[in-house]
Amino acid sequence: MSHPSTSLSKADLWPAIPYKESQPTLDTLHMWTQMVGKTRLALSPMENHWWQVPLYVSPHGLNTSSIPYEEIFFDAEFDFLNDRLMLRTSTGLERAVGLYPRTVADFYREYMSAIESLGIKLKINSMPVEFADPIPFEKDTKHESYDKAYVTRLWRVLINCDEIFKEFRSDFIGKCSPVNFFWGSFDLSVSRYSGRRAPEKKNANRIEREAYSHEVSSVGFWPGDSRFEEPAFFAYTAPVPPGLEKERIKPSAAFFSDSMGEFLLRYEDVRTADQPHQDVLDLCQTAYEAGANLAKWDRADLERSYVSDAAD
Repeated sequence: MSHPSTSLSKADLWPAIPYKESQPTLDTLHMWTQMVGKTRLALSPMENHWWQVPLYVSPHGLNTSSIPYEEIFFDAEFDFLNDRLMLRTSTGLERAVGLYPRTVADFYREYMSAIESLGIKLKINSMPVEFADPIPFEKDTKHESYDKAYVTRLWRVLINCDEIFKEFRSDFIGKCSPVNFFWGSFDLSVSRYSGRRAPEKKNANRIEREAYSHEVSSVGFWPGDSRFEEPAFFAYTAPVPPGLEKERIKPSAAFFSDSMGEFLLRYEDVRTADQPHQDVLDLCQTAYEAGANLAKWDRADLERSYVSDAAD
C-alpha cells in the first residue's frame, strides 16, 4: 500500500506571509476566532492568567478543547484543511460552518444559529477586543476576505511554533502555561513564571491585571498589526527589569524594540535562515535567560537542567 509523502520543503514548512497581502484575510479570521473564543470564555470556569479562554493548535487548525454546557460537553475546531468550523457535542451532534469569503456579520449569524441548533443557549459580548476600530460582529460587513492560501500558511507556522514552544517549555519545572493561541491578541505564546507576585501595572485593565499578576517571561509569534507591520516572534519579561534593552540575545537578527518594550525577531529573518527551528529556540532560551537573570529569578529551582554562569 502506498502512502502520501509527509516530507515538506523548507519553503512549505516556513512559507512567506506578506503582511499587506495577508492582512485582510487574517483580520477576518481574527474576528471569527474571537466568536469561538468568547464562547469558551462565557461557559468555562475562570483560571489564572485567562488560561480558560485560548485556542490550541491541532493537526487541522485551531481547537477549543472540551467546553462544558449543562450535562454535555462540546468543542469547536477551525478545520483549515476542509474549510469549515466544526462544532461537536458529547451526544454525537455535529454542525459545520463554512470558511470562505463572507462578512463577519454573515459568519456570526450562521455560527450563533449552529450553536443554538445544538441546544446550547449562548450569549456573548459581540464587540471585538484588542482590535483597532472594532465593529460589533453582527454589524461588521467590512471584514469579508478569506484567502485559504494565507490561512494555510499561518496555520503551518503555528504548527511549527507549537512544536518549538513545547520543546522549550519542557525543561521548566516551575509554573508554566500551555502553548496558548490567544484570540484577543491573535498570537501563539508560552509563558514561564518566577512564582512571585508582580506589582500591579499602572492603568492596567481587567485583562492585564490578571494576565500580569505574577512575574512572567513570555515568547510567542504573531502575524503583525498596526504597531509592527510584519509577522514576528516576540519575547518579553514583565515587569521589565532595568537593563533588559541592553542585553544581547540570539539569533543576531533579534533586537529590542523600545516602542514595544520587548525583543522582536522578524519572521522573514527566521524563514530564510539556515536553521529556522534552532533560531526560534535560541530566541526562546536567550531572551528568557536575559530577563530571568536581571530579575533575579531562582533559576536553579525552576529549570531542570540549570547550570549557573559561575559554573561554566
